[in-house]
Amino acid sequence: MTQTHTQDYERSDGRRLRLTYAEPDGAVRGGLVVLHEVGDVTDAARLLMAALAAEGWLAVSPEVERFGDGDDDVGQTGQALLSAIDTAFAWLVGRGVRGDQLGVVGFDLGGTAALVVAANRQLGAAVSVGGRGISSPASPALPALVNIAGTLTSPWLGLYGDDGDEVTQAEVEQLKEEAAKAKVATNVVRYAGASHRFDADPEAAAEAWQRVLAWFDAHLR
Repeated sequence: MTQTHTQDYERSDGRRLRLTYAEPDGAVRGGLVVLHEVGDVTDAARLLMAALAAEGWLAVSPEVERFGDGDDDVGQTGQALLSAIDTAFAWLVGRGVRGDQLGVVGFDLGGTAALVVAANRQLGAAVSVGGRGISSPASPALPALVNIAGTLTSPWLGLYGDDGDEVTQAEVEQLKEEAAKAKVATNVVRYAGASHRFDADPEAAAEAWQRVLAWFDAHLR
C-alpha cells in the first residue's frame, strides 16, 4: 500500500496548513484534494489517498477546521474551509499539477464541503460521496446545498445511499434537479442498499468507487 506523508506547508503569502499526501509510484495524472469528515486527517482518509495514488493521482488532505458542529466560530468557518482547500490546491500546483487537472473528492461531511468548493471554484472535477446539509445548512456558516447546486462551476458527481439517516431520498432528488440547472456536467446517483457511509453494502461501495474513478478519468485530462 502506498505510504502517506505529512508536512507543514507555508504559502508565499504566509498562510500555513498541515497537509497529508500520497504520491503515485509512476507518472502523476493530476491532483486531488481529499476531504473525509472535516478536521484532523483520519486513518480512513489516509487509506483513500493511498488508493487514489495507486490510480495515478497525487492526493492531498488538509487539516480543515470543523464546520459541522454548532459550537464552531460559525462566522469564520465557511471562509476557513475555502482558504484551507485553496492552500491545498496551491501545494498541488507547486508540485507541477496543471489547473485543469485539479479536483476535489469528499466523503460524508467532506462530501458537503466538496459541493461547496465545486460551486465556488473552477476545477476540473468534483465528487461528493454522501454529505448532509442538502435542504437545510450543515452549519450556519454554509448555504443549503440545493441553493448553490444550480450555480456549480466545476463538473460534479454526487453519490448518495438511500438507507442513510442524514439525508432523505426526496432531498437527493431535489439536489439532482437543482444541479441539472448548472452550466457544467453533473450527475447524481442513488444507491438503494447503501447508507451515507456506504459501509452497509459492499457491492454498492465498490460500484460507487468505480464511478468516482471514472468521473475523474473523464474530466481530468
